[in-house]
Amino acid sequence: MAEGRVEALYAAIKERAVTFRIRPGERINEGALAQELEASRTPLREALNRLVAERLVDFHPGQGFFCRALEPNAIHDLYELREALEVLSIRLACRRAEDATLRQLADSLYAQDTGLAGRTVGEVTEADESFHLAIARAGENAELVRQIEAVNDRIRFIRWVDMGHRVAATKAEHRDMAQALLARAEDRAAAIMQAHIAKRMDQIVAAVKEGYSAIYVDGPQTVFGRVLEAD
Repeated sequence: MAEGRVEALYAAIKERAVTFRIRPGERINEGALAQELEASRTPLREALNRLVAERLVDFHPGQGFFCRALEPNAIHDLYELREALEVLSIRLACRRAEDATLRQLADSLYAQDTGLAGRTVGEVTEADESFHLAIARAGENAELVRQIEAVNDRIRFIRWVDMGHRVAATKAEHRDMAQALLARAEDRAAAIMQAHIAKRMDQIVAAVKEGYSAIYVDGPQTVFGRVLEAD
């Protein structure tokens, strides 16, 4: 029962941290959070410490827990890491995946790509993550999948901002990746993936500024809740 309670608290606080319902750099009021979530101090602390280990929450001795900052340099570092991980993942998929797995991945992609109008940025980004994780799983390296999932959590807010501007480009690049995978054209697949993920510092700075504006002016839900009007 206690373990399940910690898991529930962890999920609830993680959602607040990932979406920046707790604002960047904001001190987490443990008393208020415990009251809101109807939690006692011990499981709440355990959940917060898990999020510290995942770098979604910071802990400062003598001060307490804080939501992570939204800093361009840190985001840039994470995008560089994601680029390296996902280029490796698509290379491994080209080498190791069964033909049926690659065909299923492509068929699933085409099904996802139809009718994006009316879906939210959050929903489209979730589908985008699922596609990338399917490639990683096809490469048959479970640790690589876990590392990509961890990076996704830390950059998801910026990915929402980015996805709001490049749905059409993302769809086209995913189709190119799927075709390269089916042909087992490893170098071409890796080059497409690298170009697909790579972000310049100026692009990240602009996305962070847009993200801060949403967080403090309109609310973070305006980023991931925006409805797409056309594919």
